Amino acid sequence: MAITVSIDLAYELEVKAPYAEVFAVLSDVPTSASYFPKVDKLVDLGGGSYRWEMAKIGLASISLQTIYASTYVSNMARGTVLWTPVKDEGNALVSGRWTLKDNKQSTHITLQVQGELTIPLPGLMKMVVAPVVEAEFEQLTEQYLDNLTTRFGGEA
Repeated sequence: MAITVSIDLAYELEVKAPYAEVFAVLSDVPTSASYFPKVDKLVDLGGGSYRWEMAKIGLASISLQTIYASTYVSNMARGTVLWTPVKDEGNALVSGRWTLKDNKQSTHITLQVQGELTIPLPGLMKMVVAPVVEAEFEQLTEQYLDNLTTRFGGEA
């Protein structure tokens, strides 16, 4: 028996760094991932695909680890970095996109992330576990954005 927790997040921010610098960091998955908290291991699967193995989190007597893989496609002219899930890799499917806009003195960044995490727990646990998992994912994503904002010299 398993439960599925869905995640859907969207963020916008403006940073002081130039467009080319921001794109270079966000389109290089290992560099970008180095700013994401609690990444236990990032594995290059080749072909623009990476498996993310997150650090285990504990919820009472339950220990959970999120593992997923996505394939990344970057387009500097369009200002996009897109990722789509790789099936049968881990316990989650994660997709999303960075969208960048060059404002000459700053770079506007939009992040959209969608995910589905499958957890081997009885259905009755969903009411308890889902809000905790959602809050953890949101907190990690916000810390990631804070880390990137610092890397890019702060908000514009």
